[in-house]
Amino acid sequence: MKIAIAADGKFVSGHFGHCEGFRLYDVENNKVVGSQMVPNPGHKPGFLPVFLKEQNADVIIAGGMGATAQELFTQNGIKVVVGASGETDKVIEGYLEGTVKSTGSVCSEHAHEGHCEE
Repeated sequence: MKIAIAADGKFVSGHFGHCEGFRLYDVENNKVVGSQMVPNPGHKPGFLPVFLKEQNADVIIAGGMGATAQELFTQNGIKVVVGASGETDKVIEGYLEGTVKSTGSVCSEHAHEGHCEE
């Protein structure tokens, strides 16, 4: 399994589309066996769900994400987890332990992070 976390540095990004990049974690037997940072190729409507599918992502974790993006990820067979915050390494551990779950929040402001509805 491959899990992508929208990241700004070593922290979960507040909005996946405006993140610096995606920390891709390779997971086997519920343990992280490797990771790499892939730069965000740019925020273009409908592009990132396809991009992460091409990276073989099974799950995307982010702080916030718009409704259309969430739908596109689902259509591409990628599970969406929103409402996450903190260091990406701790978030992936929590996700694998079952303590990090999606809040289902939808980001309604596209201008920048920090303006997402709960």
